Amino acid sequence: MSIDIDTARRVAHLARIAVAEDDLPRLAGELSGIVSFMEQLNEVDVEGVEPMTSVTPMRLARREDVVTDGNIQKQILSNAPDAREGFFAVPKVVE
Repeated sequence: MSIDIDTARRVAHLARIAVAEDDLPRLAGELSGIVSFMEQLNEVDVEGVEPMTSVTPMRLARREDVVTDGNIQKQILSNAPDAREGFFAVPKVVE
């Protein structure tokens, strides 16, 4: 599929990109290249190929799953505009 200048102008308008008239033929050529590459990718047989989450095999960094209270309650509550008895105090919103 080839992209003509009118289609390139319309794509630029829809994308809200200001493209000078002199640059439209080059933009049409680049868009045609992208579309032809997508058509080439559609010809590849991917039957039975599992989807990948990454192109490189990586394992996530793991840490020991330990529950703690963080021991920084005073530091956290120091940021609160109103704290009472070790908790955030918020105004009542429901009657």
